[in-house]
Amino acid sequence: MINRNNDKELKEVLEQLFKAYGWTEKMDGIKIINSWDKVVGGIIANHTTNLYVKNKILYVKLDSSVLRNELYMERTNLANKLNDEIGKKVINEIVFN
Repeated sequence: MINRNNDKELKEVLEQLFKAYGWTEKMDGIKIINSWDKVVGGIIANHTTNLYVKNKILYVKLDSSVLRNELYMERTNLANKLNDEIGKKVINEIVFN
């Protein structure tokens, strides 16, 4: 049986690869975007037309001004819930357009 000193788990290798190429932030942003529907629910998700993360800010485009105003009041709480959903602090703020 061969015993290798450099055996690593796939997860560890991928994390090192993402870090080396600067992909970690992009992957975290994708996780935040994918968690949006679960955190806000289907009704709000149906009114969401565009999401993207840039410089630790989640930008959300909505098709309802009333909903935009309601979510604006809850933006800190939503950011915390999204960060909790993926297990680390990825976004500091949410901007609604």
